This record gives sequence, C-alpha cells and structure tokens, in this order.
Amino acid sequence: MVLTPRLSPPTTPATPSRSTFPAQPAHPAAVEANEAIRALVDARAGEDWSPMESAAYEVLLIEWAAATQGTAGDIIEAA
Repeated sequence: MVLTPRLSPPTTPATPSRSTFPAQPAHPAAVEANEAIRALVDARAGEDWSPMESAAYEVLLIEWAAATQGTAGDIIEAA
C-alpha cells in the first residue's frame, strides 16, 4: 500500500452542503487515533508499506472507528 500525505488542509466551502460535518468536540481517543494515523501515513508517504505497517494502520482505523461510534449524527442501529 502506498499513500501520499495531504499537501494542504481541506478548504471549507462558502456555503455548507449536506456533506459538510458540523464542528463537534471530538472524543480524546478519536483525536489520539487520528493523530497516530496521520503520523503513520505521513512517515511512509510514497513508500510501500510492510505487512507490519499495514496491520498497524488497520488497528488504528479500528480504534478510531470505535472511538467515534455513537457521536452525534451517527446512525448506530438501523430500524
């Protein structure tokens, strides 16, 4: 897997659309996992990942998903 770092922060559209997420205080565990994901991706930008790095990335994604589950606006269970 080869990922490249973001070159600039995403821009906010002049008028909010349905895909724009409202600013919400993030859960500390989600923030921590997100920062670890970004650090891993930025450190290995443009390079092939080892199986160990790919596994670490997958674990971080699972941790982030668990930390963000149940925040405002998320669908937790379908009827």
